[in-house]
Amino acid sequence: MNPKFIFHDFYASLKQWIRSIGTVFWTILFPILLILIFGAIFSGANDISYDVVIQNIDDGGFSQEFIKIIDNTSILKVEIIDNNEDIKTYMIDNDKSAGLRIPSDFSEKIQQSFYDENITVNLTFLSDPSDQTTAPIIKNIISNILSGYNKGITDGRVVAGMDTESILGEEFEFIDFFVPGIIGFTIMTSMIYGSIERNTKYRKDGILRKLLTMPVSRADWIISKMLFMLVLSFISTFVIITVGILVWGLSIKINIFFFILVISTSFMFSGMGMIIGRFVKEEETADMAGGAITFPMMFLAGTFFPLEQMPAFLQSIAQVLPLYYVNEGLRNAMIYNDMDKTLFFTGFVLIFAIVFFVLGVFLTKWKED
Repeated sequence: MNPKFIFHDFYASLKQWIRSIGTVFWTILFPILLILIFGAIFSGANDISYDVVIQNIDDGGFSQEFIKIIDNTSILKVEIIDNNEDIKTYMIDNDKSAGLRIPSDFSEKIQQSFYDENITVNLTFLSDPSDQTTAPIIKNIISNILSGYNKGITDGRVVAGMDTESILGEEFEFIDFFVPGIIGFTIMTSMIYGSIERNTKYRKDGILRKLLTMPVSRADWIISKMLFMLVLSFISTFVIITVGILVWGLSIKINIFFFILVISTSFMFSGMGMIIGRFVKEEETADMAGGAITFPMMFLAGTFFPLEQMPAFLQSIAQVLPLYYVNEGLRNAMIYNDMDKTLFFTGFVLIFAIVFFVLGVFLTKWKED
């Protein structure tokens, strides 16, 4: 062992790191973002509450009592809807992941059960199968309340049970809803990292300056690179879909909005990468800068965590992130087949794409300032 060499090599590496202001900045910023994001998501875990939509078709004394029991739990926020409403449509339109429908004969059956032990009645728990976090928690809470209710009225004999229905017309699994988010996330990371790394490397190697001497315009060069990145986006997207179908039996729809969203998402995040790359001077800091942009969006834009699980202020932040509109647009186009919402989210993605791509092209320079 050569302690002198170890010390001098360590000292040289430390000096080199300190001299790179960008590397120091992103090295410190990344863990700060990490603790702030996860701290904000989970800091209010003890105070969290969940929305549950209730449609009481019975409206008798026993059903009213049961609703009061649910409403008295601090963790559930009850929202009563009119009997004329279609509860499934209401939940989809208002982004509610859990609901409860009380049948018209609930109170009557409970009353009859006092004289006939064979009498039972079932509530219907309705859920959004895309939400594998909130809906199961609410279902478990209501099941526990129902057990206590049965114990209270019949000393433990099961009179009131619970069926489960999806609010969607078709049966989907969580993987069906997970895939659109993964597609958006994959395009985002490949476009941002690719643009940052390419522009930084080309600038450092002097390739951008050499392009000034060639009979090619900056627009031609950018468009050629964008077409290449767009091809990569479609390759990765169809690989994800193909593997998902073959391995997991995905049930998804491919339509014109799917192609529009993939194309506009590719241009949007490529433009964002070009903007970041304009201010990242060193190759070593490119990955850190890309991570500082993609990491918050990955966790806050509904790719992995349902927005309902987050505090209200984080939900507001999520709704200004471009990836949120990509995820929701792809889910509505590929899964829900809701054309109104698909148009809404696609419109936002197109606006973001135009703004970021135009800014990226404008800020990309072939000469150093």
